[in-house]
Amino acid sequence: MAIVAVDAMGGDDAPAAIVAGAAEASLSSEVLIRLVGDEAEIARLLAARPHEKSHIQIVPSVGRIPMDASPRTALAELPGASLPVAARYVALGSAAGGADALVSAGNTGAVILACAQAFQRIEGVSRTALAAVVPTERRHGAKSDPFTLLLDVGATVRVRAEDLVGFALMGAAYSGVISKNARPRVALLSNGTEPNKGTDEIIAAHELLLKIPDIDFIGNVEGVDIPRGSADVIVCDGFTGNVVLKMFEGVSETVMRLARYAYRNKLAWKLALALLSSGIKQLKSVTDWQQYGGAPILGFDRICIKAHGRSGPRAIKNAIKVAARCVEQDLSGRIGSHLGQRSSLPAPPPPA
Repeated sequence: MAIVAVDAMGGDDAPAAIVAGAAEASLSSEVLIRLVGDEAEIARLLAARPHEKSHIQIVPSVGRIPMDASPRTALAELPGASLPVAARYVALGSAAGGADALVSAGNTGAVILACAQAFQRIEGVSRTALAAVVPTERRHGAKSDPFTLLLDVGATVRVRAEDLVGFALMGAAYSGVISKNARPRVALLSNGTEPNKGTDEIIAAHELLLKIPDIDFIGNVEGVDIPRGSADVIVCDGFTGNVVLKMFEGVSETVMRLARYAYRNKLAWKLALALLSSGIKQLKSVTDWQQYGGAPILGFDRICIKAHGRSGPRAIKNAIKVAARCVEQDLSGRIGSHLGQRSSLPAPPPPA
């Protein structure tokens, strides 16, 4: 049974939404969940919800990392808060009485830094990456997920060619575990599909990825290709990825707000929306990030799933399930094996 430590105090609606999600997960998953946070508050919330007592334990901690706090300052000033305590617990490992994976909906920067302070990087990982799923019109993998994995979306702003190669290999490993996609299509995000388009780092990474036989590298894709599902894993630097991710979230929310506005204001629009209702429901389903749970931070020797700050119980439940699956399928070991393919590659050429 995988053991997942959950930062019960991290998130916009913590601890209520976090505890509720953990309670739901305890009823439907063979996972041991260790909720880290205010013991009395967690116990009170659990008592009000159905849950499997044998699948949930409480790990006491004092305080929480504010969602808008400076990550480094907050972690230094609050070492006993739920997030750093949970990260150290995972660093111990389940064999030593800790946990196998971390789930947090807390301050993103603080989650990444807490992992960096508590965990080790997998051998061969030069930079870690925060991955995210974005909706697409195509379905792929054994689970037919309507998502593409995009990385990095914020952990590493400036990258080298070898970092992009590492992201591609880590993303392919994750897609294999979660989407059951044995050979995911991998691409670089650029301003053109030609091999010579993009920054010096993208051009050099393109040349290196072509030399790795065990990865289905399909070349460059443009921004327009992301929602089309042209690739299963799309690689970019953290600055670009974060901008893309926020744009997708904004588009989805704007479409839903416009639909609600139209429905309230004109009868003709109400009739039109009624005709489009099945399509709107499908769009909402495809863009529902809560069904995927959260985004993995890839490259560490321990598993961490970063849930959205606005996560409700359903998202937390799914994040716990994703974390458990990563443990059961030995994601860190798979990433190490994938990165081993890079050892024989020549160094990338210097920028022109």
